[in-house]
Amino acid sequence: MSSSQPNSKRDLYVVARIISVLKDKGSVKRTELATSTGLAYDRLSKYVEWMNQQGLLKIDDGGNVSLTKLGLETYNNLVKWILQYVGKLKFPRLS
Repeated sequence: MSSSQPNSKRDLYVVARIISVLKDKGSVKRTELATSTGLAYDRLSKYVEWMNQQGLLKIDDGGNVSLTKLGLETYNNLVKWILQYVGKLKFPRLS
């Protein structure tokens, strides 16, 4: 998921789950975010790093992760797309 792996694929449901938790909880530590999304900490960290580089979230000096305005707009667009093309909004439990 790092910039050294440009071809790695992102799971849009994972991105949406992360943004959804941040939307609901505000600023949280990575450990709480991993627990809330059902992701392993190392997998979550890779997504957080990538999402931070994309400007979807920010990490403060204390290590708290929070959503940016672009992150919220992205979530709204992603939910709209899922509802239009998939027909329902359900974030599956992650393995």
